[in-house]
Amino acid sequence: MAPARVRGALVMFWQLWVVAGIFLGFCANVIVKDTGDISWRLQLGSAFIPSLILGIGIFFCPESPRWLMKHGKHAKGFRSMSRLRAHPIIAARDFYYSNVIYEEELKVARGSGYFSRLWDCFAVPRIRRANYGASTVMIAQQMCGINIISFYSSTIFVNAGYSETEALYASLGYGAIQVVATIPTLFLIDTKGRRTLTLATFPFMCIFLLAAGLSLLKDNGSRGEQIGPVVLFVYLFTIAYSLGEGPVAFQYSAEVFPTIQREQGMAWAVCINNTFAGVLSLTFPRMQTVMTPTGAFGFYAGLNLIAWFMIFCFVRETKQLTLEELDQVFSVRTSHFLKHELTVMLPYFIKRHILRKKIIKPPQIIEREDKVDSLSM
Repeated sequence: MAPARVRGALVMFWQLWVVAGIFLGFCANVIVKDTGDISWRLQLGSAFIPSLILGIGIFFCPESPRWLMKHGKHAKGFRSMSRLRAHPIIAARDFYYSNVIYEEELKVARGSGYFSRLWDCFAVPRIRRANYGASTVMIAQQMCGINIISFYSSTIFVNAGYSETEALYASLGYGAIQVVATIPTLFLIDTKGRRTLTLATFPFMCIFLLAAGLSLLKDNGSRGEQIGPVVLFVYLFTIAYSLGEGPVAFQYSAEVFPTIQREQGMAWAVCINNTFAGVLSLTFPRMQTVMTPTGAFGFYAGLNLIAWFMIFCFVRETKQLTLEELDQVFSVRTSHFLKHELTVMLPYFIKRHILRKKIIKPPQIIEREDKVDSLSM
């Protein structure tokens, strides 16, 4: 639906509203904290308000032109595309381009069913490489440890020395920082790129999370000296997350799959994300008991490093490329992609950003169009 040059910014509004919802949830916790035994009921019931607004807003959203095209509703698809483009000629161009690509994908799909297309996400090389990237950013979102803070922020702050009321306000600050720190990414995701943002922020996330865990060991000095560093490093970790992995995960997964397999690929990616979110929520309390809070934080700091290497190997840049042009990106074999990154892009990074030499950035490796069909099958 979105033009390639601003697709990242438009899609990541999803993340902005997610963190806004988290912030409003913390606001609700603070507002009803003094209502006694019914406070938990009010906390749960408050979720009805944004859900109602969302339900009303959906009626004003145009349907995806590609979805309408997929179901044979071409006239409605073109009208929907026209609402999403600045001029009817631009809408006609994009709709025609998408339709040609879709017709070619239909020839490849040969009338396959849902589970057959799901299997394509693992069997067809081009789609499998996209699946590698989408699965990597989704599991990395849980490996980084952000949800141990989202789920257990008040408990973490109480363990650091806050009272229960103070912990609620500290959690409110955590939610506010997520919202504010996500806003700059609206301007960065289509200029710096998805891969660049994640590779740049994961090392900082590792450092800040480890520092937050080590700060929990301090048991002398004033109260401010004990609890201040914990909150500081948790907030810095949140800023780094909001500038990289936070907006990228769902944004990247939504754009890398071909039209035919998009629903299956995205469903698989979300399944991975939610599954590991459940594992995290069930295991973190036990980890704090067995490993101590510092050990648990250190464990997730180490997972940040592992996630960085996974992203380096499997996540390819997609900024300002049309959904159809991504075929060329993911038609490159993984071994060729890694060779290019190690022998071309890594030396460029060292010369440009460490040695501060003014050199031209080499283009990313993509496959020629005449080879895409043969390599993706």
